[in-house]
Amino acid sequence: MEPQVGTEVIRAAVQLACRSPSLHNSQPWRWVAVEGDIPTVELHLDPERVLHATDHSGRQALMSCGAALDHFRVAIAAAGWTAHVERFPNPNDRHHLASMTFTPLAPVTEGHHLRADAILKRRTDRLPFGEPADWHFVEQQLRRAVCDEAVRFDVLDDRLRGELAEASRLSESLRLYDTSYYAELSWWTGKFESQEGIPHSALVSAAESERVVINRTFPGASSGERRIGFGPDRAKIVVLSTYDNTGDSVLRCGEMLSAVLLEATMSRLATCPLTHITELQASRDVVGSLIGEPVVPQVLVRVGEAPELEAPPPATPRRDVSEVFEVRHSRPHSGGNDVR
Repeated sequence: MEPQVGTEVIRAAVQLACRSPSLHNSQPWRWVAVEGDIPTVELHLDPERVLHATDHSGRQALMSCGAALDHFRVAIAAAGWTAHVERFPNPNDRHHLASMTFTPLAPVTEGHHLRADAILKRRTDRLPFGEPADWHFVEQQLRRAVCDEAVRFDVLDDRLRGELAEASRLSESLRLYDTSYYAELSWWTGKFESQEGIPHSALVSAAESERVVINRTFPGASSGERRIGFGPDRAKIVVLSTYDNTGDSVLRCGEMLSAVLLEATMSRLATCPLTHITELQASRDVVGSLIGEPVVPQVLVRVGEAPELEAPPPATPRRDVSEVFEVRHSRPHSGGNDVR
């Protein structure tokens, strides 16, 4: 009889997967391990954690779940298992995003472990970056990481940085009087300690923000200025797009976002995903025109150098795994599930 993955192995992989980035660290996922003759893991979107003022359609929540799905595959591979993914397995439940079964993976290579280690090393770094060294080689690595044909990978020409900055400012100006957006933004960046949201230590000051012109403006950020020697941001800008805006494509784009972030982290580069430019159609259209292809830009990523001797930003908090993970026991003879 072929060995089966254990529940504790799954729990540990889920815990690592939850280090995935999400819009304002909202963590809009639920995981269910179904024990039985063939153990499975289900990934569900938690609709109560969709930020409706910012993410009207739930697209970013779906992309966040896609990133967590890829993180899970990376974590379970390092534990010696291949996850076989069926996306949207239940046509009557669009919140059921994926179901996974498992087969043993042998051998587990150093690469599998390094990629899983990158999950814990990755940070969303909003400070200015230096231009990445050996960019031609790194770009090739990132392109190879985007292995899903539903997702397009582009790097914006540095000469288009001004136009992209204009798109960023356009996104801000269109929300200037959007009180629900700013109320939501203020709540998720509150000064209270929490297992969710963005801590103030992860935000940039007004002076720092002026040197990173392609960014989201957060309220109430601290004063001061770091990385003064880096000057204006010199990051490369990666754009991940899809050819349509279906749920399947957006989920897959989230998976490829995870792949890019982990690949860059393995190359010792800093990253910062950017979604504010693609939240509104007007600014998204600008990004699409810069790419010059009939695609739907979904997410941008700044990729660059951080000071080698600088301590990494602290890890942002995450909810306890018990809040997002449950175990059910399949009872095929009765057709029901026990929840434990």
